[in-house]
Amino acid sequence: MSARTLNGLASVALISLALGCERGTPASAMLAAKPTGLSPDFSASANNHHMRWDIVSVNFATLTLSAGGVASARANDGSKITLTGSGTYRSNPGNPQDVTGGGTWQTFEASGGSTGSGSYTVTGLVSFILAPGTFPLQHDNIGDPNGADVRAGLLVVRIAYSDGSEGTLVVSCHIVGTPDAVFEGVTASKGFVDYWNREAPPAPPGNANRTAFHVID
Repeated sequence: MSARTLNGLASVALISLALGCERGTPASAMLAAKPTGLSPDFSASANNHHMRWDIVSVNFATLTLSAGGVASARANDGSKITLTGSGTYRSNPGNPQDVTGGGTWQTFEASGGSTGSGSYTVTGLVSFILAPGTFPLQHDNIGDPNGADVRAGLLVVRIAYSDGSEGTLVVSCHIVGTPDAVFEGVTASKGFVDYWNREAPPAPPGNANRTAFHVID
């Protein structure tokens, strides 16, 4: 979302820019008093932190982050996959990885008709790279109430779908101060189909296509 006046929604728009807007972060000035979510010396891989990922839900009325959101991505022909999910892992791709998690999936034709649904399970960690960023909201229902353990970054995991197919899930989190090259949302592959084109988060109060990482050790 480009920086623009949103007529009466200025404060809400700043939060939207913090959670999923990818061109500039004007919210950072307003939220400068929030605790910094990442030290320049913080190295997730080096410290092998125990991490949690979530496709999240945001209540913009109370500025609260919670688990239980949905996110979607589209394939080359416009067909779509919609996912829920959460899980844990070690940020070091070596052993032990302590990988857990999963969620639900549903696929759709480009015209919108459902083509399948079920559950998926995370089977392995491919990589996790931490990114800089500061938690932009007031409340966090997943980790520390003030969001002190929220992180931005890029996670790639292997997953197994309930219909027997396999694939990968990419979870990407962009918050205040995260480089604009980092997108907010998810992409996934299922069998030979790559749902590579993530759907961007909608303007508030729209509530979809948002993610978060938490340090949980």
